[in-house]
Amino acid sequence: MNGVHDMGGMQAYGPIDREAQEPVFHADWEKRVFALFFGGFAGGFFNVDMFRAEIERMPGHEYLRTSYYEHWLHSIEALLVSAGAITDAEMMAKVAELAAAGRKEPH
Repeated sequence: MNGVHDMGGMQAYGPIDREAQEPVFHADWEKRVFALFFGGFAGGFFNVDMFRAEIERMPGHEYLRTSYYEHWLHSIEALLVSAGAITDAEMMAKVAELAAAGRKEPH
């Protein structure tokens, strides 16, 4: 498969600009997403292949406008809903709760 998520080696995109001393996590929410991956994996809700496949199903425009850990979050949310660990309604309620609390982080 050759999609927007598989750009390695493609020409005309220019160099990758890396931050000097770039941190592993730019925000606390990214740490939580990283931890969610291991919880979902260890809990048997998904495996690495399912995780990557879900990222690859992201619409191209969404994939290109979101960050690395937002890709992870997209995949984890979809896989946990698919596995029945959480419902869409429960997830959206939590998103609304966090938004109402004034948090400026992705759900």
